[in-house]
Amino acid sequence: MSEPIRLSKRLIELTGCSRREAELYIEGGWVSIDGEVVEEPQFKVSEQQAVVLLPGAEAKPLEPATLLLNQPADFKGDADDLLALFQPQSRWAEDPSGVRALRGHLLRLQASLPLQPHAEGMLVFSQDWRTLRKLTDDAYKLEQEYVVEVIGELPPSGLETLKRGQTIKGESLPGCKVSWQNETRLRFALKNPSPGVIQRLCDSVGLRVVSIKRIRIGGVSMGKLPTGQWRYLGPQERF
Repeated sequence: MSEPIRLSKRLIELTGCSRREAELYIEGGWVSIDGEVVEEPQFKVSEQQAVVLLPGAEAKPLEPATLLLNQPADFKGDADDLLALFQPQSRWAEDPSGVRALRGHLLRLQASLPLQPHAEGMLVFSQDWRTLRKLTDDAYKLEQEYVVEVIGELPPSGLETLKRGQTIKGESLPGCKVSWQNETRLRFALKNPSPGVIQRLCDSVGLRVVSIKRIRIGGVSMGKLPTGQWRYLGPQERF
């Protein structure tokens, strides 16, 4: 009985493709072993196993992916720790993007636009340098929307004060779009909010923040994405 060989080598034997084509087919999720897709060209396969190149296979490099994560409120760690949340089983089952989930999409992800301190909600991780550059270079004009649960009594002119901006003890607090979502939650929309500014805005009108959740960046909304799960940025979505 011969020794197991690399999946890429077996695919070359079966199809006559080049080594590079074999690697692209495998990394693109187009090759199965005994009915199960395998995405590692170095995976060892025996002669008895059925290796199949799936219909519609294309030997093309993976398009860079952008993922949206709903970070839990109680998460402890940094951006590198968050990467551990990107597992196939934690992809939202109702992801509307239509993107084929591939192992390669979970590699070399970079985070952008951090949340407000102690906030939960929408985070963006991307492999696409164009997306990362937009979120960095255009941060000053991308509106971010937060839902903020508060307690306390808002003065009659409180919303107008928040909307027009103010200066307190030499610090300029920006004007923003703000409205009540319900009796205990405000919706804030600000461009490139500095760390802690939502907390300070609420403090300035006598409200105490209970929780903060980001739900939108630019033209992309988190939607109904459950806490702790992720989805792909859809082909038609634009920040």
